[in-house]
Amino acid sequence: MDLDAFSAVHRASWARLATLSKSRRLHGSEADELVRLYQEVATHLSMVRSAAPDPALISELSQLLARARSAISGSHDPSWSDLSRFFVETLPAAFYRVRWWTLGVAVASAVLAVVAGAWLVRSPEAQAAIGPPGTLKEIADRTFAQYYVQYDGASFAAQVWTNNAWIAAQSVAFGITGIWPVIVLYQNAVHIGQVGGILAMHGGLPVFFQLIVPHGLLELTAVFIAAGTGLKLFWTMVDPGGRPRGRALAAEGRSLFTVALGLVVVLGISGLLEGFVTPSTVLPWWLKIVIGAVVWLAFWWYVVALGRRAVRAGATGDLRRDLAGDELPLAA
Repeated sequence: MDLDAFSAVHRASWARLATLSKSRRLHGSEADELVRLYQEVATHLSMVRSAAPDPALISELSQLLARARSAISGSHDPSWSDLSRFFVETLPAAFYRVRWWTLGVAVASAVLAVVAGAWLVRSPEAQAAIGPPGTLKEIADRTFAQYYVQYDGASFAAQVWTNNAWIAAQSVAFGITGIWPVIVLYQNAVHIGQVGGILAMHGGLPVFFQLIVPHGLLELTAVFIAAGTGLKLFWTMVDPGGRPRGRALAAEGRSLFTVALGLVVVLGISGLLEGFVTPSTVLPWWLKIVIGAVVWLAFWWYVVALGRRAVRAGATGDLRRDLAGDELPLAA
């Protein structure tokens, strides 16, 4: 193929396609011409690639076709309205739809933590497995409280944010297994219960709640949401609810990523509480708990009030229909 001759013959068509692709408004005949030229230039690109693969011409035609494709199919530019819709509709709807899974996970974790703590208090063997009596007393008297003041607020907030986000990400990413969230929840609940049991043995239970509640209400809620979302995805695989299993998993998987993005923000807030409110030496303990409780209640107001309204309006936490892709209709 003689590329110079080929380009000379078709250059006018390429220029016309470029002009139509840049036009903001097209009449009916111009829209038809745009589609026709797009198909024609796509053929030209295929011919060049197969007969005379010139990198410069291939790049030029590829870019031209990309612009034309956007003009034909319509492009979507992110805007403030999209960001607002995400936080006002999409995200609270995604959280709201997993509220019962979150509650179930929270109750199970709380029961397991209490059982683990009570068993530790009453079992010398369990105490010995953790360490000698001196070690347990050291944890109750100094190590537990020291954990919250060993770093400056900003560094500590970033550290716990990263750690908690990793725990939540594991529950979300591997939730479809049905096993990994259970393992994460079990380890988390047993650890909290054992620490509470150690402090209870040495009269430090009030200190335990003073240091856990301000940030723990929101932090643990985020972990429960992550685990509940992962388990919901697993259950969707088991029972897709009358939908094709692939379609059901795709929809729930997209909602899962919405939850994951939202939890980044939630865990960031809990990290700030843990980094600056929990270890504060200025704030009295009751005010720390009040701050944590107010933030936690505000979060649940966000989930229940906005989420319920969004779900009633048809939001699911999934992408908009025009972004999620077309679906074949199903018989009832």
